[in-house]
Amino acid sequence: MNDLRSCLDAQITLGHLSRTELRRELRRRRRALSPRQQRAASQSLLARLRRLPELLSARRVALYLPNDGEIDPRPLLDWLRQRRAQAYLPVLRPLSDNRLWFVRYDEHTPMVANRFGISEPCSRHGAHPSRRLPPWALDAILLPLVGFDDAGQRLGMGGGFYDRTLAFAHPDSGQGGPRPRLIGLAHDVQRVERLPVASWDVPLNAIVSDHRVIRPA
Repeated sequence: MNDLRSCLDAQITLGHLSRTELRRELRRRRRALSPRQQRAASQSLLARLRRLPELLSARRVALYLPNDGEIDPRPLLDWLRQRRAQAYLPVLRPLSDNRLWFVRYDEHTPMVANRFGISEPCSRHGAHPSRRLPPWALDAILLPLVGFDDAGQRLGMGGGFYDRTLAFAHPDSGQGGPRPRLIGLAHDVQRVERLPVASWDVPLNAIVSDHRVIRPA
């Protein structure tokens, strides 16, 4: 009931805010979730992800390690291993304009903290061509959201890392070839009625929260 009330409050009170103000408020809301609520949300998310057609057929899946109250997709790792699918994590590319590459991840992968304090595979380890993939070579990418709406629009952190990395998948890019399925993940308390849309936003195939799956029309 409290989560439902939070969602309703979000729809009523956040419509007038700018993207920067929305980020601040929605990050506050997800950080306010207790450890118990976070664990419950993660398990509910897992149940929905395991039924997602995009993941049932995927062999190479990128996800993320949670930070700043983000919903936790790590329980999916065991399911991916059982299906003999490969898991990848985003890594800040050295000497790049804030783009990502994706490094294969398992329990033996050496990890370091990046400049934002987020754990990621060591760049030296990930530099080996056999351990990393460009985004277009992945079957699915699960990316964290700051906010989302019922139309399937998303709000990211504002750094543009995923938008720059996935620019090839934008409808106006003019680029053909393979494209991963893009799936945004968030707590349901991060849902708002309507989000402002920027021209550079790369659209998602689906958004999955602990309460719902949304597919853009």
